Amino acid sequence: MYTHIWSKYISVIRILLKRAANEPQSLQLNISDFEKTGPQKKTGFKFTLEFRNGRVDNLAGLSNPAKELSSVLLLDPVISDLLEQREYHLTMTSKFVLGIQLVPELSKEEAPSLETEHAE
Repeated sequence: MYTHIWSKYISVIRILLKRAANEPQSLQLNISDFEKTGPQKKTGFKFTLEFRNGRVDNLAGLSNPAKELSSVLLLDPVISDLLEQREYHLTMTSKFVLGIQLVPELSKEEAPSLETEHAE
């Protein structure tokens, strides 16, 4: 249902994922593309996709637009490779803006040690 919409934006999303290494990116989507498919229930079109190790970490409970975006992204070899290498969060707002953020990796100094976690 939404696959054709996401496929239309795939080349731009690919570029924005690469650019997200420097700073968060955003893409204003065409509202009418989504409205033509019909209204969404409860969640609307808002969602957050969390990609870790090339997989969606929070797939349970996501809306159809989110699930179909994840499928389209993972079918693209370049994007799939990027998603396997680093952690990304893609967020769709109620104003149809797709945000793309690369989650920075914690250095060994910043990462909490297991001993510290157990001491609390």
